[in-house]
Amino acid sequence: MADCVTLWNELANLERPALAALFAEPARLDQQCSVLALPGGPIRFDWSKTHLCAAPQGVLERIAEAMDFAGKREQLFNGALINNTEGRAATHCAERGNGPPAAVVEAEALHARMAGLVDAIHEGLLGEVRSLIHIGIGGSALGPALAIEALARDGAKVAVHVVSNIDGCALEAAFRQCDPETTLIALASKTFTTTETITNALSALEWLRDGGVLDPYGRVIALTAAPDKAVEWGVDETRVLPFAESVGGRYSLWSAIGFPIALALGNQAFEQFLEGACAIDRHFHSAPMGENVVVRAAFADLLYAQAYGCQSRAVFAYDERLKLLPSYLQQLEMESNGKRVTAAGTALGRPSAPVTWGGVGTDAQHAVFQLLHQGTQLIPVDFIAVIEQGHDLDPVHHNILLSNCFAQGAALMSGKTSEDLARDYPGDRPSATILCEALNPATLGSLIAFHEHRTFVSAAMLGINPFDQFGVEMGKAIAKAIGGGGAQFDPSTEALLAAAGIE
Repeated sequence: MADCVTLWNELANLERPALAALFAEPARLDQQCSVLALPGGPIRFDWSKTHLCAAPQGVLERIAEAMDFAGKREQLFNGALINNTEGRAATHCAERGNGPPAAVVEAEALHARMAGLVDAIHEGLLGEVRSLIHIGIGGSALGPALAIEALARDGAKVAVHVVSNIDGCALEAAFRQCDPETTLIALASKTFTTTETITNALSALEWLRDGGVLDPYGRVIALTAAPDKAVEWGVDETRVLPFAESVGGRYSLWSAIGFPIALALGNQAFEQFLEGACAIDRHFHSAPMGENVVVRAAFADLLYAQAYGCQSRAVFAYDERLKLLPSYLQQLEMESNGKRVTAAGTALGRPSAPVTWGGVGTDAQHAVFQLLHQGTQLIPVDFIAVIEQGHDLDPVHHNILLSNCFAQGAALMSGKTSEDLARDYPGDRPSATILCEALNPATLGSLIAFHEHRTFVSAAMLGINPFDQFGVEMGKAIAKAIGGGGAQFDPSTEALLAAAGIE
């Protein structure tokens, strides 16, 4: 670890050539831009407008060697107990066919069980089903919500409404769009003990009952790693879709948590979703470090967080269908790598994950881009766009959208000098662009898997375990203590509870 401290210091003390100087090298684009042929169509990963170049890349490769990155990557794919703080493997890659044979076989069997239930619903064997209310929280909700928003805009076999917030307004909004007689409830909870999810589910059962459904529990599909608890709760065993305990919540949409995706789009689309992710798995696992687009992206992230002191990273989707992607990546990256302790239990001693935030172009250009161009903070930006438009309107809409996306990256890099400081743009501000040929289930699978592995690389380089999330537990425990009554808190909290009438 001492050697790594020296290497991190060496990274921070390297010369910092401007982006314009880096582009003086004729091979710059070839060195930092790759196009992968993927099942959903080619994706261009362009990191040329970042400050990543030979010198920092060389130091980061030495850090990777010192931290045994290759060994950790192999542990991820061979089912080792890489989630050491919780004593289990991380087998989300096995859900798409890459992992220890036993885990892959188990995942395939559970996928077949899910596909059978999806087919039964589509064939009317559970009666007329027009809607599904999917109840979960965190990864159990964000993944399905992203996929449904991105892929089901042209109509779905079953309309899916994702509810995560314990605020009853969210559940009521779903109720208003559904008929109890033709609605199923998907209850997504890994442990089947999540307070928010179970509370929302009980209210959904009451809504079904009030709507004339004689057997509300018969309308529930359970998605869980604790099938016995689901059956004990009242779900029919034939409508419980299990997944492995070693699949973490924010990595779980490849498992039974993806049931609403398959129900909305069909089993074939869900298989394509897995295929897209599988292709990125193979690239990440086997491509040499210098050609590995996942490693390149993570190296740039580390360069800005560790050497340039950047405390945040922005993500902007220039496609309305991907408007939930920044929120999805926010959880993936900040819950995985927002740690101050290494996997060995020692203090990290350096920055961990930056704050991930973002929005949708072109909306964000009129809201936050002022700070990106002229603010005092240096914030690396990712742009994500799709060449093939997702609507039937005049192509002028899409041409303007893409033109704005590419223009923002160019402007951040080039800047503009003016004697009027209010109109002076410093430039030399980094961005990366991910440009997809089309948006389809396979492409979305590839995008998500790319970011999963990107997050893993940063964790491996810093010595963090990205698969636990103990930081989310303390607030939940205090909330339960409030609900149980009798607990004492600080004067501010006590006053807030009193003002809200909570005893």
